[in-house]
Amino acid sequence: MSASNEKKEIRTMNTPIKKRILALAIATLGATPLFAYAQAHDAHSGHTAMSASSASAVDAASMPGMDHSKMNMPGMDHGAMNMGVQDSGAMNTNSTSAPKPPEAMPGMNHGQDNTAPTAPAHDMGAMGQGSGEMDHGTMQMQGGTAPPDARDPNAYSDGYTLDSGKYSLGPAQRLRMSDEHNFGSVWFDRLEYVRAGSNEGLAYEGQAWYGGTYNRAVLKAEGEVANGKLQESQTELLWGHAISTFWDTQLGIRFDHGQGVPNRKWLAFGVQGLAPYWFDIDATAYVGPSGRTALSLSAEYDLLITQRLVLQPRVEVNFYGKRDEAREIGSGLSDGTAGLRLKYQVTRQFVPYVGVEWTGKFGQTATFARDAGERARETRFVAGLSFRF
Repeated sequence: MSASNEKKEIRTMNTPIKKRILALAIATLGATPLFAYAQAHDAHSGHTAMSASSASAVDAASMPGMDHSKMNMPGMDHGAMNMGVQDSGAMNTNSTSAPKPPEAMPGMNHGQDNTAPTAPAHDMGAMGQGSGEMDHGTMQMQGGTAPPDARDPNAYSDGYTLDSGKYSLGPAQRLRMSDEHNFGSVWFDRLEYVRAGSNEGLAYEGQAWYGGTYNRAVLKAEGEVANGKLQESQTELLWGHAISTFWDTQLGIRFDHGQGVPNRKWLAFGVQGLAPYWFDIDATAYVGPSGRTALSLSAEYDLLITQRLVLQPRVEVNFYGKRDEAREIGSGLSDGTAGLRLKYQVTRQFVPYVGVEWTGKFGQTATFARDAGERARETRFVAGLSFRF
C-alpha cells in the first residue's frame, strides 16, 4: 500500500473522531451555564448566599460574554437590582440594598415584598431611561391632582349649555327623566251586576290617581246601588308616597255615606302594594271622632289559566274598635267577603268576568242584621267588567 493511500485512510478514520470531539465540546459549552444556574438555584434552596469565590469556580472561559467573577447575589434582591450597565461583556448585578432578615424568606429577598402594611410591594418608582436605572421605591402608579396643562372638558362648548344659549330647548320641549313627569290613570276593578236570591243591584269599586313616580293623589271609591239609589258608599281621598319598588304609603281622609244612616268621617293611613308571590294587598287603618277606630284588609291574586283566561280569588274583612248602633255595626270583626271571579282579558285594559262570592256578618253586626229581618250569610252571583284608562 502506498504512503498516499495510508494518509487517506488515517484522514478517513480521524474524521469521525473529530466530529465526536467537536460535539462533546459544544455540549460542554451548552451545559456550563446550566450548571452555573443550578449552583445559584441550589444556593437559594439552601438559604445560603453565593459568594464571588464560588461563582468564579464556574469555568468563565466557557461563556466569555458573562463575567461570573463579578456577579454578587447575596439574597437575590430583585426589588433593588442595579442594571445600570447592560454590556454583553460584563453584567453587574450587585445588590444595592442590604439582605432582609431571615424571617422574611432568607435567601430570596424580592425587594419590598413583605407582609408588613407599611412596606408597599413593587413600588415602581421613577424609571430613568437615560442612565438605565429603575428606582422602584418612589413611583406612584395612579392618583394625585391633574397636571396644570390638562384639558378642560368644558372649554370647547363655547359657553353653550342645555339650559342656555341659542341651541337650548324651551321649557316645554326640554327632555326630562320619567320620574319628573306627572301621569294619571283611572281603574275600575269591579263594575258588576249582583244578584242574591230575589235581590239584585249594582256594585262598584275602583280608584284613580294623578302624580309622579314617588308622590301622587289617590281617589278610592266603592259602594252599592239598589232600586236606583246609592245604598251605601265609601270614598277616600289620599296622598300616596312610594317607599319601595312595589309599596306605597297612603295618608288622607275617608267619608262613609249610607241610606237612612248618619255619615261618618275618618282619618286614614295605610299601605298598598304587591306582596311576594304576586298578592295585591291593601291595608288601611282609620281613626274617627268619639274614639272610633277601624281596620280594613283586602287581598287578591291573579291565577293565569292561559295568557288571557284568569281566575281571581279575593278576600276582604273589616274590623271596628267601637260599637256603632246608628249604622248597625258591632265591635270586633264586623263583616267579610270571599269571592272567585273568572276573567277573560280581551285586552289588558278591557276584562269582562263572571263570578260568585260569599258575604257574612259576624258578632254584634250579625245580631243587628237578624233584628232588622236580614240574613247574616248570603251567596251572590256577579257578572261585570274590569277596565282602566
